[in-house]
Amino acid sequence: MRFLIRHPNAILGNDRLLVSMGEKGNILGFFYPRRDGEQHVSDSVACLYTDGRLMWFDSPEWNSEQTVDDGTNIINTHLSHSSGIDVSIQDIVHNEMPVLIRKYEITSKEHLNGKFYYYSNFQAGGTSRMNSAYFDVNQDMLVHYMHDFYIGVATDPAFDEWQVGKTNDKGWAKSARIDMEDGKLQKNMEEIGDIDGTLGLDLALMPGESLTITVLIGIASGRQAVCDMTQGVLSHPLSEIIRDSENTTAEWLSKKRPLELSVLDLDPVIRNDVIRLYDRSLLSLNLMSDPNEGAILAAPEFDPAFEMCGGYGFCWNRDAVEAVLALMKAGYPEYAEKFFTWCKRTQMSDGSWFQRYWLDGTEAPSWGNFDDSTQLDETGSTLFTIDRYYRELEDPDSVEFLDSIRETVWKGAEYLMGRTEQGLHDPCRCLWESEKGIFPYTNAAIYAGLKGAAHMAREGDDSNGSNRAEMWSERADRIRGMTIDKLWLKEGYFSRGIIDNDVRSSVDSSIIGTFVPFGLLSVDDPDEKSMILSMIGHIERALSVPVNGYYGIKRYENDSYIGGNPWIVTTLWLSRSLLELAVSLDEKNEEYDSLVNRSLEYIKWVMRSATSSGILSEQADKNTGKAAWARPLSWSCALFIENILLLDRLKDSSSKDD
Repeated sequence: MRFLIRHPNAILGNDRLLVSMGEKGNILGFFYPRRDGEQHVSDSVACLYTDGRLMWFDSPEWNSEQTVDDGTNIINTHLSHSSGIDVSIQDIVHNEMPVLIRKYEITSKEHLNGKFYYYSNFQAGGTSRMNSAYFDVNQDMLVHYMHDFYIGVATDPAFDEWQVGKTNDKGWAKSARIDMEDGKLQKNMEEIGDIDGTLGLDLALMPGESLTITVLIGIASGRQAVCDMTQGVLSHPLSEIIRDSENTTAEWLSKKRPLELSVLDLDPVIRNDVIRLYDRSLLSLNLMSDPNEGAILAAPEFDPAFEMCGGYGFCWNRDAVEAVLALMKAGYPEYAEKFFTWCKRTQMSDGSWFQRYWLDGTEAPSWGNFDDSTQLDETGSTLFTIDRYYRELEDPDSVEFLDSIRETVWKGAEYLMGRTEQGLHDPCRCLWESEKGIFPYTNAAIYAGLKGAAHMAREGDDSNGSNRAEMWSERADRIRGMTIDKLWLKEGYFSRGIIDNDVRSSVDSSIIGTFVPFGLLSVDDPDEKSMILSMIGHIERALSVPVNGYYGIKRYENDSYIGGNPWIVTTLWLSRSLLELAVSLDEKNEEYDSLVNRSLEYIKWVMRSATSSGILSEQADKNTGKAAWARPLSWSCALFIENILLLDRLKDSSSKDD
């Protein structure tokens, strides 16, 4: 099988290059020129040759520890071997150039003779077919290419030997991987087809001595361009490149909304951990955001052949609006503005949005091509978020924005009107993309979208604005009433949905969407507050999974996707609902303390699931509590940010206001 499902432990990148990496420094993803661009690598990892054998750095014989420098996208991986060999790897992507810089520092307690090999099985253009590679003697560079994708690998100090081979080892040029096994490379100059390549340097270390080797991997649209770019980066001191990267990231983070988190004053360790993961989640969203198009990647692709799922390397409006809301609240409104420009361009002629898109706005592979398989919540949540952004603007910016987005909102609202003529929405696919029917979450998203459109219509000051506002608001109220009437169960929670004309009584965590974020239920109404508390109780009892010392929340009863793990998103929904309830209280009492403490338990559970580099996944393994499946997931990062911003609004009950 060409593509294997591999989950990253860390990511780094710049505007044109996104790299995902395993916990031992092996490259899993090399995406260019966009975050959803071609996956140009199958394997890319270093090894040592000593005592007649290869010691691959990603093999189980090495212990590993991977961290990220606070406030940066610089990845540090430390490998240690029982033989006394230590390898420290520092990875950084150049600020401006699509070049990955890998600094290896090798130390041995004993005398070490052998070779350092850097091996890559590149798939330029995202395919193993019809690739080419050659060794450039004049540039000291190994170059792989396909069409207008040229990948160059160089080292400092310059390598001593090389091999370009066939991965299947057919023909006179050995596979580079096999050619390494005797510690001497064949030095083939060029090859075509399904190819791999290796660069080799001699090692001779005395006990306690260290050697530093820098590997550069650059990608460009032409052979001279990749050579010039990589050699240009090599000509600058690494310390200067690191400093530039640190300064750029520090400047970006300086715009964030600062955190006081006084509610955590009595627990400074947790407070510092929260701030670090808050920063890391912001940086993850920045790396997931397309700087030109404004779309936001759900997660770096790890299943490109759709072997176990439908893939994640796309933009869903549902995920993206959560990301832009979080960024907006955290001090980065420019991401929302850019995303809404993208939404104007990608809206379909009927006023809806497609299931998912490539970042450039073209329709992605989908199972949402028909009315009953579309996902109506995506259109509702998009309109809801546009209004949230609009409410934050002041004149004249608000007027200018509304003028630019009016037609998009009006078309979207009319589409939702056409899909809710019976009050509840027409049958469609649920947000989990698993069932077709009528769902509380989808109705709540439509309710919020129509209310948002109505608000903008009232503000729009056009001849039909008040009529539109009244019509859309009335429909929203009808949807709200019928959702409560038809989907609220006497047991005290919303049905999972009406599926095959059957009201399903199983518990689904997404029912909390009727409270957060969409506000179909309000804490200001005592009866509705009781409904919210009842919903939360049913979700906790039916969907809690004990792992990591706390409880995570799975999606719904009998969920079998990837073994039915608890999800980060669902757990953060619950913690956010508890925090919203706490914020709504007029006084800080026992109820307040209980709500805050319960929310903190869920937040701590989420934090324990993060990878060692601080990225949040879609799920946590129900047995180990470790990050599982897509990572980083933009949706998870966004909800963590929103939870922490809510937490920041609270005060410790020991310092009550007078």
